[in-house]
Amino acid sequence: MDELVRSLPSPNLPGMQLPRLDTHKGWLFKWTNYLKGYQRRWFVLSNGLLSYYRTQAEMGHTCRGTIPLAAAQIELGDACHLLITNGGRSYHLKATSEAECQHWLSTLQQAKINANALIHHSDDSGDEESPGPHDARVLNQGALKTLASKLDDLSTCNELIGKHGAALQRSLGEFEDPRGCVNGADKLKTVNERAALFRITSNAMINACRDFVDVAQSQNRRWQKTLQHEQEQRHYLETTIEQLAKQHNSLETAWREKPTSYTGVQRSCEVDGSDENDEFFDAMEDAPSFITVNAETKHRRSGSSQSMMSGGVPSDWTLNENVGGLLLLRHTETNKLQPLTIFFQDTSDSNHMQLRRTRRSRIPDKPNYSLNLWSIMKNCIGKDLSKIPMPVNFNEPLSMLQRLTEDVEYSELLDRAARCGDSLEQMCLVSAFSVSSYSTTTYRTSKPFNPLLGETYELDRLQEYGYRSICEQVSHHPPAAAHHVTSQRGWTLWQHITIDSKFRGKYISVVPLGKIHLQFHSSGNHYVWSKVTSTVHNIIVGKLWIDQSGDIDVVNITTKDTCHLKFSPYSYFSRDVPRKVTGMVEDCEGTSHYILSGTWDEKMESAKIVDSSQGSGGSEGKQKTVYQTLQPKLLWKKYPLPDNAENMHYFSALALTLNEPEEGVAPTDSRMRPDQRLMEAGLWDEANTQKQRLEECQRLERKRREVQSMQGIEEGQEVEVYQPLWFEKRTDETTRESSYIYRGGYWEAKERQDWSMCPEIF
Repeated sequence: MDELVRSLPSPNLPGMQLPRLDTHKGWLFKWTNYLKGYQRRWFVLSNGLLSYYRTQAEMGHTCRGTIPLAAAQIELGDACHLLITNGGRSYHLKATSEAECQHWLSTLQQAKINANALIHHSDDSGDEESPGPHDARVLNQGALKTLASKLDDLSTCNELIGKHGAALQRSLGEFEDPRGCVNGADKLKTVNERAALFRITSNAMINACRDFVDVAQSQNRRWQKTLQHEQEQRHYLETTIEQLAKQHNSLETAWREKPTSYTGVQRSCEVDGSDENDEFFDAMEDAPSFITVNAETKHRRSGSSQSMMSGGVPSDWTLNENVGGLLLLRHTETNKLQPLTIFFQDTSDSNHMQLRRTRRSRIPDKPNYSLNLWSIMKNCIGKDLSKIPMPVNFNEPLSMLQRLTEDVEYSELLDRAARCGDSLEQMCLVSAFSVSSYSTTTYRTSKPFNPLLGETYELDRLQEYGYRSICEQVSHHPPAAAHHVTSQRGWTLWQHITIDSKFRGKYISVVPLGKIHLQFHSSGNHYVWSKVTSTVHNIIVGKLWIDQSGDIDVVNITTKDTCHLKFSPYSYFSRDVPRKVTGMVEDCEGTSHYILSGTWDEKMESAKIVDSSQGSGGSEGKQKTVYQTLQPKLLWKKYPLPDNAENMHYFSALALTLNEPEEGVAPTDSRMRPDQRLMEAGLWDEANTQKQRLEECQRLERKRREVQSMQGIEEGQEVEVYQPLWFEKRTDETTRESSYIYRGGYWEAKERQDWSMCPEIF
């Protein structure tokens, strides 16, 4: 060992430095088998070795496996997947976000390069000094000249062997010919001489071959390592260039679409240091959401905070900006402090600085409760899922109304579509929006809470994103919800969705029935589409996973433009990208103008068609149409999941805020549900008790209405049908279908804080 250490190059020599082996730790999901699927493991990268453990506590005593990276192949798959192949064995790993996956990829590749470089230094430890690039070229040229010289020697020996071999063969022929007149002793002498020459030449050939092999073998290992190193560097550079190209394309697209939308940046106040006297304050729920301040004062600090205000601040709040550098609001009576986030925004009149309350970015971690699913589900095969009594263990702490509201998470697509003058380009954006609503379902296999009849949910994002949304459960059996969204940025969306769900033993299929309507204010373009089927697999055995399959026809009933989207179902034998979505945008005459492609969990792109021709190879003798398109343009890309999302039900940044308590909402709002609130807090036993209580109250209320209806029929009176508060049933003029449409009045009632018409359902 000491000899090996002494043989290594000294780190003090000029130009000599051993490569640093990166160290990295973190959680990844590792594929185990088809029974258990992906399992969460703690990975540690150190000294060119990637080791994994079940938990961080196992690092001191039990390692589940180690992967040497020096000879491993590291590849980037789809949807945050990594594939590491070493010694004929493959390791399938998965990160929780694309950014985390890219960080792991670059770290592993660099660790592999460093490990190979260390081996290269160890192999060359006998050299007094490692050659530089110029010296390496000189050595390679010298080796090539030596090999060429040895090859010339081999060629010369080959010619001599051929010449002396032929002469020896002739002498042997003459020696055996009885007709020859020459003395036999002379013939034997000639044969011996030529045999000696042949032996000498053969020995020379053997020596030349040995010399050539020695030189080739001495250089072969060095050249192999050099080649491997160059290949790895090339692969690393290609990956880096690809990442830079993607980032450049995203930035260019964002600038092209909104070159002047944001002229300022969000300003965050940070505390440089902290000591025992530092004060920290929690956000208060009763603080105002937004306050407007003149931007002309944003660069000067004033001793009187009140002099900064231009209006919009309630009389019972004052501005405080001297607590650890933070900008706060202080309530004059309760002395509560509210931290605020500052951002700048251009308006047509003047620059304004707006202050808003920061919404929450995390919820309590999900407890690890075990439950025998089969004991509950075995007697429910073929039944409607909404009629099966389920404990909260199978739920996520959101209601179906809140899940429906998540459809508008990518509302900026509709904002862009509202500004689009070309109806076909607008169709591309609307189609991408219809796909984006499924991006949150990739890992979210838990079911939302079934809303109670009359339950509502509002989402007011008027200040942040220009829209506000209201949902109401308008029917309990079959479960149906109505949804209405109005945006100040030029569009209105409404939908009436009925859920038909069936348990089939191995999987659950959820079929949304109903239409989604979208209308743009300026152009009047009216779009209609429906949803695809969602399937949750491995209900009994294995890890749950969800798939979307079916077709969506997005129709502009104003211009008759259409887009047919196909969600390809997952197939083990298919070579297609998982979760693939393809589409074709056509005008009213059936002419194709755009091709859409992507996945429902990552992104969608559009490519403009510039030419088409008839090709061959179609099924049943039909000809295929071959399209020539321009470079694809990114329409939509999924937001990365928040940190620690795997412990927070895989909620997106929007979903984390949906159940955040807010003042002034209706008493029927989903935020008020006690079972849902308790589950979010991690109190699942208490949540189950409240859930059973609410369901029993709902059953009693339904029986009461049925009894009243029967009595009315017996007495010949008109039967009163349940009427929702904020929606009414109408026949749609365009589709001629009956659906629930928003009748208005909710936001006016909220402004008056008059909820006297709301029933007590919680």
